[in-house]
Amino acid sequence: MSAAVITAPAAKPGADEGRIGLRANLRHIGALVRRNALQIKQDPESMFDVLLMPIIFILLFVYVFGGAIAGKGNQQEYVQYLVPGMMAMMGMNIAMAVGTGVNEDFRKGVMDRFRTMPIARSSVLIAKIVVEIGRMLIATAILLGMGFLLGLEIRGSVLQFVAAIVLSTVFGAALMWIFVLLGLTVKTPQAVQGMAMLVLMPLQFGSSIFAPTASMPGWLEGFTKVNPLSNLADAARSLLGGQGPIAHPALVTLAWAVAITAVTMPLAVRKFRSKT
Repeated sequence: MSAAVITAPAAKPGADEGRIGLRANLRHIGALVRRNALQIKQDPESMFDVLLMPIIFILLFVYVFGGAIAGKGNQQEYVQYLVPGMMAMMGMNIAMAVGTGVNEDFRKGVMDRFRTMPIARSSVLIAKIVVEIGRMLIATAILLGMGFLLGLEIRGSVLQFVAAIVLSTVFGAALMWIFVLLGLTVKTPQAVQGMAMLVLMPLQFGSSIFAPTASMPGWLEGFTKVNPLSNLADAARSLLGGQGPIAHPALVTLAWAVAITAVTMPLAVRKFRSKT
């Protein structure tokens, strides 16, 4: 769907988005979300990471590392530990795709066309985030489906189950703004992926996602305590498991999400306006 079909109130191309009303802004976001969704429909291969990554990762960790971590024959117990942690991981991996997508759109000139239109600059980036949140929810659904097939039990209430999904989605959406900013800053999609991996690997493996932290060296265990992914994983385990502390890790996760969004979203919109 061409960007030219987006309707907007008459305004100069460089109009301040503050002059655009909320209703018009939401209409622009909706049109751009539809455009991005149609792009996925025309290129279904772009969904391979969402559809296959949860399956590959859960099978790999349960059957390759599960016996070593939980003990031989205790893979089902490890599933109870792993799946909530992987809900935290989904957000980070999907977020990386946002940065590469924004970078590629600039290289193709798509973003330049958007910037000449009388629409709020933030609506272009928010629409990308909305679509990627949808992709993340699909990945989370597949992850949970695989978890149920492998013996995952939800011991908390339905409300706690929904809260775990919402919490991981909110934090994942916050991380997306980091990668949007990264995609607007570096020159190539390859550079986005390279820098993203330098961030992803230490955060994912230096956390409680895949294994308990008690056996880690003291300095690494200290890092896992301040790692937001550990707090998200611990909160999700408590919510799905129906026991354990919930308030502290959940509040820490939400605090991280608010802080990341408050810092990176304005920077990303400003960079989008000024990028040449």
